[in-house]
Amino acid sequence: MFDLERWQEIFDTIRKNKLRTFLTGLSVASGIFILVILLGFGQGMQNGIAKEFEQDAATSVWVWPGVTTKEYKGMNPGRRIQLRNENYDFAAVLLADKIEHKSPRLFVRNSFVNYGKESLAYNVQGVSAQFQFIENEFMSQGRFLNQQDVDLKSKVAIISNKIKREVFKDIESPIGEILDISGISFKIVGVYGDIGGEREEDRIYIPISTAQQVFNGADYINNLAYTLPPAKDFETAVVQSIQFKNAIKSYLQQAHTVAPDDTSAIQVYNPMEEAKRFYSLMGGIKFFFWFVGVCTIIAGIVGVSNIMLIVVKERTREIGIRKALGAKPWSIVGMILHEAIFITAIAGFSGLILSMGLLELVGPHIEVDYILNPSVDFNVALTTVIVLVVAGAIAGFFPAWRAARIHVIEALRDE
Repeated sequence: MFDLERWQEIFDTIRKNKLRTFLTGLSVASGIFILVILLGFGQGMQNGIAKEFEQDAATSVWVWPGVTTKEYKGMNPGRRIQLRNENYDFAAVLLADKIEHKSPRLFVRNSFVNYGKESLAYNVQGVSAQFQFIENEFMSQGRFLNQQDVDLKSKVAIISNKIKREVFKDIESPIGEILDISGISFKIVGVYGDIGGEREEDRIYIPISTAQQVFNGADYINNLAYTLPPAKDFETAVVQSIQFKNAIKSYLQQAHTVAPDDTSAIQVYNPMEEAKRFYSLMGGIKFFFWFVGVCTIIAGIVGVSNIMLIVVKERTREIGIRKALGAKPWSIVGMILHEAIFITAIAGFSGLILSMGLLELVGPHIEVDYILNPSVDFNVALTTVIVLVVAGAIAGFFPAWRAARIHVIEALRDE
Protein backbone atom coordinates (compact mmCIF):
# COMPACT_ATOMS: atom_id res chain seq x y z
CA MET A 1 0.00 0.00 0.00
CA PHE A 2 1.36 3.43 -1.01
CA ASP A 3 2.14 5.53 2.05
CA LEU A 4 2.51 9.18 1.03
CA GLU A 5 3.62 10.33 4.47
CA ARG A 6 6.49 7.82 4.54
CA TRP A 7 7.73 8.99 1.16
CA GLN A 8 7.58 12.57 2.37
CA GLU A 9 9.70 11.59 5.39
CA ILE A 10 12.25 9.90 3.15
CA PHE A 11 12.59 12.92 0.86
CA ASP A 12 12.74 15.29 3.84
CA THR A 13 15.60 13.24 5.28
CA ILE A 14 17.41 13.26 1.92
CA ARG A 15 16.96 17.02 1.53
CA LYS A 16 18.35 17.64 5.01
CA ASN A 17 21.39 15.47 4.30
CA LYS A 18 22.03 15.99 0.57
CA LEU A 19 25.80 15.58 0.62
CA ARG A 20 25.73 12.53 2.87
CA THR A 21 23.06 10.85 0.75
CA PHE A 22 24.86 11.75 -2.49
CA LEU A 23 28.18 10.30 -1.32
CA THR A 24 26.48 7.12 -0.09
CA GLY A 25 24.63 6.71 -3.38
CA LEU A 26 27.82 7.47 -5.31
CA SER A 27 29.69 4.67 -3.58
CA VAL A 28 26.91 2.20 -4.46
CA ALA A 29 26.54 3.47 -8.06
CA SER A 30 30.31 3.36 -8.63
CA GLY A 31 30.37 -0.24 -7.38
CA ILE A 32 27.80 -1.32 -9.98
CA PHE A 33 29.45 0.87 -12.65
CA ILE A 34 32.89 -0.66 -12.05
CA LEU A 35 31.52 -4.22 -11.92
CA VAL A 36 29.59 -3.87 -15.20
CA ILE A 37 32.52 -2.21 -17.01
CA LEU A 38 34.91 -4.92 -15.79
CA LEU A 39 32.51 -7.68 -16.86
CA GLY A 40 32.11 -5.93 -20.20
CA PHE A 41 35.84 -5.90 -20.82
CA GLY A 42 36.03 -9.51 -19.65
CA GLN A 43 33.51 -10.41 -22.36
CA GLY A 44 35.42 -8.21 -24.81
CA MET A 45 38.59 -10.18 -24.12
CA GLN A 46 36.72 -13.43 -24.66
CA ASN A 47 35.33 -12.08 -27.96
CA GLY A 48 38.82 -11.01 -29.02
CA ILE A 49 40.34 -14.39 -28.23
CA ALA A 50 37.53 -16.16 -30.10
CA LYS A 51 38.22 -13.87 -33.09
CA GLU A 52 41.89 -14.81 -33.03
CA PHE A 53 41.04 -18.50 -33.28
CA GLU A 54 38.20 -18.34 -35.80
CA GLN A 55 40.51 -17.77 -38.79
CA ASP A 56 41.07 -21.55 -38.91
CA ALA A 57 38.74 -24.45 -38.25
CA ALA A 58 38.27 -25.05 -34.52
CA THR A 59 39.80 -28.54 -34.60
CA SER A 60 42.70 -27.77 -36.96
CA VAL A 61 46.25 -29.01 -36.39
CA TRP A 62 49.24 -27.58 -38.30
CA VAL A 63 52.62 -29.29 -38.80
CA TRP A 64 55.81 -27.78 -40.19
CA PRO A 65 59.49 -28.83 -40.15
CA GLY A 66 62.36 -27.14 -38.39
CA VAL A 67 66.04 -27.82 -37.65
CA THR A 68 67.37 -30.57 -35.40
CA THR A 69 69.14 -29.45 -32.23
CA LYS A 70 70.31 -32.82 -30.91
CA GLU A 71 72.49 -35.67 -32.15
CA TYR A 72 70.48 -38.86 -32.64
CA LYS A 73 71.46 -42.29 -34.00
CA GLY A 74 74.65 -40.96 -35.56
CA MET A 75 72.90 -38.00 -37.17
CA ASN A 76 74.39 -34.60 -36.38
CA PRO A 77 72.35 -31.67 -35.06
CA GLY A 78 71.63 -28.76 -37.39
CA ARG A 79 69.85 -30.84 -40.05
CA ARG A 80 66.92 -29.08 -41.74
CA ILE A 81 63.94 -31.42 -41.94
CA GLN A 82 62.12 -31.57 -45.28
CA LEU A 83 58.59 -32.95 -45.45
CA ARG A 84 57.71 -34.93 -48.57
CA ASN A 85 54.61 -36.35 -50.24
CA GLU A 86 55.30 -39.78 -48.74
CA ASN A 87 55.08 -38.27 -45.23
CA TYR A 88 51.69 -36.76 -46.02
CA ASP A 89 50.38 -39.95 -47.65
CA PHE A 90 51.64 -42.29 -44.91
CA ALA A 91 50.32 -40.09 -42.09
CA ALA A 92 46.94 -39.91 -43.84
CA VAL A 93 46.72 -43.71 -43.83
CA LEU A 94 48.23 -44.18 -40.37
CA LEU A 95 45.83 -41.72 -38.71
CA ALA A 96 42.89 -42.02 -41.11
CA ASP A 97 40.33 -42.66 -38.35
CA LYS A 98 41.38 -39.47 -36.52
CA ILE A 99 41.29 -37.10 -39.51
CA GLU A 100 38.30 -35.21 -40.92
CA HIS A 101 40.06 -33.03 -43.54
CA LYS A 102 43.70 -32.96 -44.65
CA SER A 103 45.92 -30.99 -47.01
CA PRO A 104 49.62 -30.50 -47.73
CA ARG A 105 50.81 -26.97 -48.51
CA LEU A 106 53.67 -25.66 -50.62
CA PHE A 107 54.69 -21.99 -50.67
CA VAL A 108 55.65 -20.96 -54.20
CA ARG A 109 58.53 -18.67 -53.31
CA ASN A 110 60.09 -15.98 -55.52
CA SER A 111 57.14 -16.11 -57.88
CA PHE A 112 55.80 -13.05 -59.69
CA VAL A 113 52.15 -12.63 -60.56
CA ASN A 114 50.78 -10.50 -63.40
CA TYR A 115 47.31 -9.69 -64.68
CA GLY A 116 47.65 -8.15 -68.11
CA LYS A 117 50.24 -5.40 -67.67
CA GLU A 118 49.64 -5.09 -63.92
CA SER A 119 52.08 -6.66 -61.47
CA LEU A 120 50.45 -8.13 -58.34
CA ALA A 121 52.03 -8.52 -54.88
CA TYR A 122 50.27 -11.64 -53.57
CA ASN A 123 51.76 -14.94 -52.44
CA VAL A 124 51.00 -18.21 -54.23
CA GLN A 125 50.38 -21.46 -52.38
CA GLY A 126 49.82 -24.99 -53.59
CA VAL A 127 47.12 -26.82 -51.62
CA SER A 128 44.64 -29.67 -51.97
CA ALA A 129 40.87 -29.63 -52.41
CA GLN A 130 40.19 -29.92 -48.65
CA PHE A 131 42.22 -26.88 -47.65
CA GLN A 132 39.11 -24.69 -47.88
CA PHE A 133 37.57 -26.40 -44.84
CA ILE A 134 40.77 -26.29 -42.80
CA GLU A 135 41.18 -22.52 -43.34
CA ASN A 136 37.48 -21.78 -42.70
CA GLU A 137 37.03 -20.26 -46.16
CA PHE A 138 33.81 -19.78 -48.10
CA MET A 139 33.23 -19.35 -51.82
CA SER A 140 31.87 -16.03 -53.08
CA GLN A 141 32.01 -16.98 -56.76
CA GLY A 142 32.86 -20.09 -58.71
CA ARG A 143 34.38 -23.06 -56.92
CA PHE A 144 37.39 -24.10 -54.88
CA LEU A 145 39.99 -26.58 -56.08
CA ASN A 146 38.75 -30.15 -56.47
CA GLN A 147 40.46 -33.53 -56.52
CA GLN A 148 40.39 -33.63 -60.32
CA ASP A 149 42.45 -30.42 -60.42
CA VAL A 150 45.05 -32.08 -58.19
CA ASP A 151 45.05 -35.37 -60.12
CA LEU A 152 45.35 -33.69 -63.54
CA LYS A 153 47.78 -31.01 -62.31
CA SER A 154 45.46 -28.40 -63.74
CA LYS A 155 46.58 -24.81 -64.21
CA VAL A 156 43.71 -23.22 -62.30
CA ALA A 157 43.78 -20.59 -59.57
CA ILE A 158 41.55 -19.40 -56.73
CA ILE A 159 41.70 -15.73 -55.74
CA SER A 160 40.24 -13.92 -52.72
CA ASN A 161 37.55 -11.27 -52.33
CA LYS A 162 40.31 -8.80 -51.47
CA ILE A 163 42.20 -9.55 -54.69
CA LYS A 164 38.97 -9.25 -56.67
CA ARG A 165 38.28 -5.79 -55.18
CA GLU A 166 41.83 -4.55 -55.71
CA VAL A 167 42.58 -6.01 -59.13
CA PHE A 168 39.28 -6.83 -60.82
CA LYS A 169 37.27 -3.83 -59.60
CA ASP A 170 35.97 -3.07 -63.12
CA ILE A 171 34.93 -6.66 -63.79
CA GLU A 172 31.71 -8.12 -62.39
CA SER A 173 33.15 -11.63 -62.26
CA PRO A 174 36.84 -12.59 -62.61
CA ILE A 175 35.93 -16.23 -63.31
CA GLY A 176 37.65 -17.26 -66.53
CA GLU A 177 40.26 -14.49 -66.40
CA ILE A 178 43.92 -15.48 -66.81
CA LEU A 179 46.71 -14.84 -64.30
CA ASP A 180 50.35 -15.07 -65.30
CA ILE A 181 52.32 -16.74 -62.49
CA SER A 182 56.05 -16.75 -63.23
CA GLY A 183 55.34 -17.03 -66.96
CA ILE A 184 52.70 -19.76 -66.68
CA SER A 185 49.03 -19.03 -67.45
CA PHE A 186 46.48 -19.98 -64.77
CA LYS A 187 42.71 -19.72 -65.25
CA ILE A 188 40.71 -18.26 -62.34
CA VAL A 189 37.89 -20.64 -61.38
CA GLY A 190 36.84 -19.31 -57.98
CA VAL A 191 36.78 -16.41 -55.52
CA TYR A 192 36.99 -17.16 -51.80
CA GLY A 193 36.48 -15.23 -48.57
CA ASP A 194 38.07 -15.98 -45.20
CA ILE A 195 36.30 -15.88 -41.83
CA GLY A 196 39.47 -14.37 -40.36
CA GLY A 197 39.10 -11.27 -42.55
CA GLU A 198 41.28 -9.55 -45.12
CA ARG A 199 44.53 -10.40 -43.35
CA GLU A 200 43.96 -13.99 -44.55
CA GLU A 201 43.09 -12.98 -48.14
CA ASP A 202 46.50 -12.17 -49.62
CA ARG A 203 46.82 -15.65 -51.11
CA ILE A 204 46.31 -17.20 -54.51
CA TYR A 205 45.70 -20.95 -54.36
CA ILE A 206 46.71 -23.44 -57.05
CA PRO A 207 46.73 -27.28 -56.96
CA ILE A 208 49.59 -28.70 -54.86
CA SER A 209 50.55 -31.10 -57.66
CA THR A 210 50.77 -28.24 -60.18
CA ALA A 211 52.88 -26.18 -57.80
CA GLN A 212 55.31 -29.06 -57.29
CA GLN A 213 55.68 -29.85 -61.00
CA VAL A 214 55.67 -26.38 -62.56
CA PHE A 215 57.67 -24.51 -59.94
CA ASN A 216 60.32 -27.19 -59.25
CA GLY A 217 58.81 -28.17 -55.95
CA ALA A 218 59.70 -31.82 -56.62
CA ASP A 219 57.81 -33.76 -53.95
CA TYR A 220 58.51 -31.20 -51.26
CA ILE A 221 55.90 -29.93 -48.80
CA ASN A 222 56.22 -26.91 -46.51
CA ASN A 223 53.60 -27.98 -43.99
CA LEU A 224 50.72 -30.32 -43.29
CA ALA A 225 47.26 -29.21 -42.21
CA TYR A 226 44.46 -31.29 -40.67
CA THR A 227 41.10 -30.96 -39.01
CA LEU A 228 39.82 -33.56 -36.57
CA PRO A 229 36.25 -34.89 -36.29
CA PRO A 230 33.91 -32.88 -34.02
CA ALA A 231 33.87 -33.94 -30.36
CA LYS A 232 30.92 -34.00 -27.94
CA ASP A 233 32.39 -31.23 -25.78
CA PHE A 234 35.35 -28.85 -25.53
CA GLU A 235 37.38 -30.97 -23.08
CA THR A 236 37.03 -34.07 -25.26
CA ALA A 237 38.10 -32.05 -28.31
CA VAL A 238 41.21 -30.84 -26.48
CA VAL A 239 42.18 -34.37 -25.44
CA GLN A 240 41.55 -35.62 -28.98
CA SER A 241 43.70 -32.89 -30.51
CA ILE A 242 46.58 -33.50 -28.06
CA GLN A 243 46.54 -37.23 -28.85
CA PHE A 244 46.64 -36.50 -32.58
CA LYS A 245 49.43 -33.96 -32.10
CA ASN A 246 51.54 -36.51 -30.23
CA ALA A 247 50.84 -39.24 -32.81
CA ILE A 248 51.74 -37.17 -35.89
CA LYS A 249 54.83 -35.77 -34.19
CA SER A 250 56.01 -39.23 -33.11
CA TYR A 251 55.60 -40.61 -36.65
CA LEU A 252 57.51 -37.71 -38.27
CA GLN A 253 60.30 -37.93 -35.69
CA GLN A 254 60.76 -41.61 -36.49
CA ALA A 255 60.54 -41.02 -40.26
CA HIS A 256 63.23 -38.32 -40.17
CA THR A 257 65.44 -39.84 -37.43
CA VAL A 258 64.79 -37.12 -34.87
CA ALA A 259 65.38 -37.48 -31.13
CA PRO A 260 62.06 -37.80 -29.22
CA ASP A 261 63.00 -34.88 -26.97
CA ASP A 262 64.09 -32.59 -29.82
CA THR A 263 61.37 -29.92 -29.75
CA SER A 264 62.69 -27.88 -32.71
CA ALA A 265 62.84 -30.42 -35.53
CA ILE A 266 59.08 -31.02 -35.87
CA GLN A 267 56.72 -28.22 -34.90
CA VAL A 268 53.02 -28.91 -34.30
CA TYR A 269 50.55 -26.11 -33.61
CA ASN A 270 47.33 -27.16 -31.96
CA PRO A 271 44.79 -24.27 -31.68
CA MET A 272 42.55 -26.28 -29.34
CA GLU A 273 45.38 -26.63 -26.83
CA GLU A 274 46.15 -22.93 -27.13
CA ALA A 275 42.46 -22.06 -26.79
CA LYS A 276 42.26 -24.04 -23.55
CA ARG A 277 45.17 -22.04 -22.12
CA PHE A 278 43.55 -18.76 -23.11
CA TYR A 279 40.11 -19.71 -21.80
CA SER A 280 41.64 -20.93 -18.53
CA LEU A 281 43.39 -17.58 -18.25
CA MET A 282 40.11 -15.82 -19.07
CA GLY A 283 38.40 -17.71 -16.25
CA GLY A 284 40.98 -16.35 -13.80
CA ILE A 285 40.66 -12.81 -15.18
CA LYS A 286 36.86 -12.90 -14.96
CA PHE A 287 37.07 -14.16 -11.37
CA PHE A 288 39.40 -11.27 -10.56
CA PHE A 289 36.99 -8.79 -12.20
CA TRP A 290 34.07 -10.19 -10.21
CA PHE A 291 36.14 -10.06 -7.02
CA VAL A 292 37.10 -6.39 -7.53
CA GLY A 293 33.55 -5.43 -8.51
CA VAL A 294 31.91 -7.26 -5.62
CA CYS A 295 34.39 -5.78 -3.13
CA THR A 296 33.54 -2.31 -4.44
CA ILE A 297 29.83 -3.02 -4.06
CA ILE A 298 30.36 -4.36 -0.53
CA ALA A 299 32.12 -1.11 0.33
CA GLY A 300 29.04 0.76 -0.89
CA ILE A 301 26.70 -1.49 1.10
CA VAL A 302 28.77 -0.93 4.24
CA GLY A 303 28.40 2.78 3.57
CA VAL A 304 24.61 2.40 3.38
CA SER A 305 24.59 0.49 6.67
CA ASN A 306 26.72 3.17 8.37
CA ILE A 307 24.46 5.93 7.08
CA MET A 308 21.40 4.11 8.39
CA LEU A 309 23.09 3.82 11.80
CA ILE A 310 23.62 7.58 11.76
CA VAL A 311 20.00 8.10 10.71
CA VAL A 312 18.82 5.94 13.62
CA LYS A 313 21.06 7.89 15.99
CA GLU A 314 19.77 11.23 14.74
CA ARG A 315 16.13 10.14 14.91
CA THR A 316 16.29 8.36 18.27
CA ARG A 317 14.01 10.86 19.98
CA GLU A 318 11.57 10.77 17.05
CA ILE A 319 11.51 6.97 17.19
CA GLY A 320 10.80 7.11 20.94
CA ILE A 321 7.85 9.44 20.34
CA ARG A 322 6.50 7.13 17.63
CA LYS A 323 6.71 4.15 19.97
CA ALA A 324 5.07 6.14 22.78
CA LEU A 325 2.19 6.90 20.41
CA GLY A 326 1.77 3.18 19.70
CA ALA A 327 3.99 2.52 16.68
CA LYS A 328 4.77 -1.19 16.30
CA PRO A 329 8.40 -2.42 16.08
CA TRP A 330 7.93 -3.59 12.50
CA SER A 331 6.62 -0.15 11.56
CA ILE A 332 9.91 1.32 12.80
CA VAL A 333 11.89 -1.37 10.94
CA GLY A 334 9.93 -0.69 7.76
CA MET A 335 10.59 3.05 7.99
CA ILE A 336 14.38 2.58 8.12
CA LEU A 337 14.42 -0.25 5.54
CA HIS A 338 12.34 1.82 3.14
CA GLU A 339 14.98 4.55 3.07
CA ALA A 340 17.89 2.09 2.75
CA ILE A 341 16.25 0.23 -0.15
CA PHE A 342 15.31 3.49 -1.91
CA ILE A 343 18.86 4.89 -1.80
CA THR A 344 20.40 1.56 -2.84
CA ALA A 345 17.95 1.01 -5.72
CA ILE A 346 18.28 4.53 -7.16
CA ALA A 347 22.07 4.44 -6.93
CA GLY A 348 22.29 0.88 -8.28
CA PHE A 349 20.11 1.53 -11.32
CA SER A 350 21.93 4.80 -11.99
CA GLY A 351 25.25 2.95 -12.08
CA LEU A 352 23.72 0.24 -14.29
CA ILE A 353 22.28 2.70 -16.81
CA LEU A 354 25.52 4.70 -17.03
CA SER A 355 27.73 1.64 -17.46
CA MET A 356 25.44 -0.10 -19.99
CA GLY A 357 25.09 3.16 -21.92
CA LEU A 358 28.86 3.61 -22.03
CA LEU A 359 29.41 0.06 -23.27
CA GLU A 360 26.70 0.47 -25.93
CA LEU A 361 28.26 3.71 -27.20
CA VAL A 362 31.94 2.84 -26.99
CA GLY A 363 32.00 -0.99 -27.08
CA PRO A 364 31.33 -1.54 -30.82
CA HIS A 365 34.21 0.80 -31.71
CA ILE A 366 36.81 -0.97 -29.55
CA GLU A 367 38.84 -3.47 -31.57
CA VAL A 368 42.37 -3.92 -30.31
CA ASP A 369 44.44 -7.06 -29.84
CA TYR A 370 42.44 -9.62 -27.83
CA ILE A 371 39.64 -7.12 -27.00
CA LEU A 372 36.60 -6.92 -29.28
CA ASN A 373 33.23 -5.26 -28.64
CA PRO A 374 33.09 -5.36 -24.81
CA SER A 375 29.51 -5.95 -23.68
CA VAL A 376 27.47 -7.42 -20.84
CA ASP A 377 24.32 -9.52 -20.89
CA PHE A 378 21.60 -7.16 -19.63
CA ASN A 379 19.97 -9.95 -17.59
CA VAL A 380 23.24 -10.55 -15.73
CA ALA A 381 23.64 -6.83 -15.01
CA LEU A 382 20.00 -6.47 -13.90
CA THR A 383 20.31 -9.51 -11.63
CA THR A 384 23.40 -7.93 -10.07
CA VAL A 385 21.44 -4.76 -9.28
CA ILE A 386 18.57 -6.76 -7.77
CA VAL A 387 21.07 -8.63 -5.58
CA LEU A 388 22.52 -5.25 -4.65
CA VAL A 389 19.09 -3.96 -3.58
CA VAL A 390 18.54 -7.08 -1.48
CA ALA A 391 21.98 -6.58 0.07
CA GLY A 392 21.03 -2.95 0.77
CA ALA A 393 17.88 -4.15 2.53
CA ILE A 394 19.95 -6.53 4.65
CA ALA A 395 22.43 -3.73 5.38
CA GLY A 396 19.58 -1.50 6.49
CA PHE A 397 17.88 -4.19 8.56
CA PHE A 398 20.41 -4.21 11.41
CA PRO A 399 20.20 -0.46 12.08
CA ALA A 400 16.40 -0.73 11.71
CA TRP A 401 16.23 -3.59 14.21
CA ARG A 402 18.35 -1.55 16.61
CA ALA A 403 15.89 1.32 16.23
CA ALA A 404 12.93 -0.98 16.93
CA ARG A 405 14.54 -2.17 20.19
CA ILE A 406 15.10 1.30 21.63
CA HIS A 407 13.29 1.75 24.95
CA VAL A 408 10.79 4.59 24.91
CA ILE A 409 12.11 6.28 28.10
CA GLU A 410 15.72 6.20 26.89
CA ALA A 411 14.69 7.52 23.51
CA LEU A 412 12.75 10.43 24.99
CA ARG A 413 15.75 11.35 27.16
CA ASP A 414 18.04 11.49 24.08
CA GLU A 415 19.20 15.00 23.21
